[in-house]
Amino acid sequence: MADDLDALLSRYLDAIREAADEAALEAIRVGALGKKGEISLKMRELGKMAADERQAAGARLNALKDEIDAALRARKAALADAALEARLAAEWLDVTLPARPRRTGTIHPVSQVMDEITAIFADMGFAVAEGPQVESDWFNFDALNIAPEHPARQEHDTFFMARDPADPRPPHVLRTHTSPVQIRAMQAQGAPIRVIAPGRVYRMDMDQTHTPMFHQVEGLAIGRDISMANLKWVLEEFCRSFFEVPDVELRFRASHFPFTEPSAEVDIRCSWEGGQLKIGQGNDWMEILGSGMVHPKVLAAAGVNPDEFQGFAFGMGIDRLAMLKYGIPDLRAFFESDLRWLKHYGFSALDLPTVFGGLSR
Repeated sequence: MADDLDALLSRYLDAIREAADEAALEAIRVGALGKKGEISLKMRELGKMAADERQAAGARLNALKDEIDAALRARKAALADAALEARLAAEWLDVTLPARPRRTGTIHPVSQVMDEITAIFADMGFAVAEGPQVESDWFNFDALNIAPEHPARQEHDTFFMARDPADPRPPHVLRTHTSPVQIRAMQAQGAPIRVIAPGRVYRMDMDQTHTPMFHQVEGLAIGRDISMANLKWVLEEFCRSFFEVPDVELRFRASHFPFTEPSAEVDIRCSWEGGQLKIGQGNDWMEILGSGMVHPKVLAAAGVNPDEFQGFAFGMGIDRLAMLKYGIPDLRAFFESDLRWLKHYGFSALDLPTVFGGLSR
């Protein structure tokens, strides 16, 4: 019987080595180890043998069974490894290779500048606040101390939403500034507070330096002892960081905004020699933003006690800042979706601005 078992083992091991897939292996397993397999049938013959012969044959059959089972498992693992290798070879992709230039996307200058502004003010302790782009008349005008006869409340300056003629309430508007976000932030958080509100705004205007939709960022700082001196320092630090120059000089000119008192427009010293803008040097001045101390009526509308708190606010156009910093001549090109323009003025998706690591490329 020993010779028969050796021949049986050799035959099955050869068949296992030649099996091309798992289906063939399963057929071999059933033929050898199944209920009606050859080894199972031989196990049934043990009852006809003498005790000493049965003991030796049983041990030999169990060893044969274990050896075939081990060979089946090893061959199955080898087939699985080979299939995986073939799949990896077919689906291979070297992710360390650089992307194809024609498929490399870029970040829009407005998005880049918005990230730069956020990084600078975050470094000074300002959080980012957001609000709806469709605003109520109260948030967009009344809460900001804008009088009913103000030009901004006319259809030639503001986009009004359609409404039911029978509805006595004023129509909603596409927000004309991000100042409503300041009101909402004060209502939600109270004072003290330091936030910036970047986002889209809408006005009825269209030329080389104006578009019906543009981007604006406004800042707000409310506390018990905040003054114009704090406003001056914040704006100087922002301009120095944003334009990446060692020094800047700002000039505050008295102005009027309904939501601030006193109000000031801010100019920055610059030079236009050779048609190139240089910030922080020269004999020219350029207006860059509006600012002032928050009007007590605005604080009261937002639920902040004007007898206890005071603070400053400012606002500037993000698109204009992008034009000034990166030499973009026409604002309208920002919204034309010209891939050539985006490729020229765009930024790498991995070029994340930080104050300590550098804002721009």
